[in-house]
Amino acid sequence: MRRRLLIVDDRELDRELLVQIFEELHDIELATDGETAVDVAAATSPDLVLLDIGLPGLTGLEAVRAIKAQAGGVPVIAVSSRVMPGDREQALAAGFDEFVSKPIDDVRLVEIVDRLLDGR
Repeated sequence: MRRRLLIVDDRELDRELLVQIFEELHDIELATDGETAVDVAAATSPDLVLLDIGLPGLTGLEAVRAIKAQAGGVPVIAVSSRVMPGDREQALAAGFDEFVSKPIDDVRLVEIVDRLLDGR
């Protein structure tokens, strides 16, 4: 069953990689910054959000809070190059359901997405 994913990343190459991983399986919405992500999430009601943390303007940490406030049950996965001690814990505390570091292990990411979508 095709679901709607919102992919949010300010780097075009990272967005393209995520699109390539999921476009055969799901419908894709895109955003390049946190403010747009919140607006697109409100307009399209995605089944899952893949959200970079290091976004210009409204950061991923701020955007996840806003997305969860308007659509509390939607799973949101942090996809980030921030891998310092405490980054994962900070992301989970902000409201992310999972944390995946870059470079992306696409097999692991697909498993996480499938698990979160099945749990809805």
